Amino acid sequence: MQSGPPSGAESDDLDLVRRSQGGDTRAFDELVTKYRTRIYAMVYQMVRNEQDAWDLAQDGFFKAWKSLDKFRFQSSFYTWLYRIVTNVSIDWLRKRTLRPEGEFDDTIARTDIEPTADVTPKAGVSPQRQMERAELRDRLDAAIAKLSPEHRAVVLLKEVEGMQYHEIADAVGCSIGTVMSRLFYARKKLQTLLKDLHENV
Repeated sequence: MQSGPPSGAESDDLDLVRRSQGGDTRAFDELVTKYRTRIYAMVYQMVRNEQDAWDLAQDGFFKAWKSLDKFRFQSSFYTWLYRIVTNVSIDWLRKRTLRPEGEFDDTIARTDIEPTADVTPKAGVSPQRQMERAELRDRLDAAIAKLSPEHRAVVLLKEVEGMQYHEIADAVGCSIGTVMSRLFYARKKLQTLLKDLHENV
């Protein structure tokens, strides 16, 4: 539930949603254009495969279009959309046969996913430091990939998307208490998986 009047960006989204509900496909195209990069980045972090991420993102947007008449303006469109896409990703992960442990697609340039992401090397950073950061990121990605789909979702929505607890609860369709519990256990497992990094700091 929104706690106050919508921000300018949310108000623009809601106007586009109203137009989309009236059959204006161009309005929905604007919403897709606005969020497709962030949606793709989030799904990629979940599934760790470029083509699968694009397919699932497309599936999420398609489901959002088909369900648009069910949007009741009780949350931001952003949160509602993330709930749909997160559920699509979790369902896919549950049905999928797990890959052998340690198999990841490291050929994806992360700067292609989100040009302004924190992992983009800054000017002046030494090659050695860049390599250390890349190795650390790879270790973190590998650890996150070992979490259950539900735990992976809340970690990514909190740490990557920067969502508040109530937004995550809306996005994954559970209570705030459940979100906090999942985050607690997910972080605990990550600490165990990355224990040697903490010990060497």
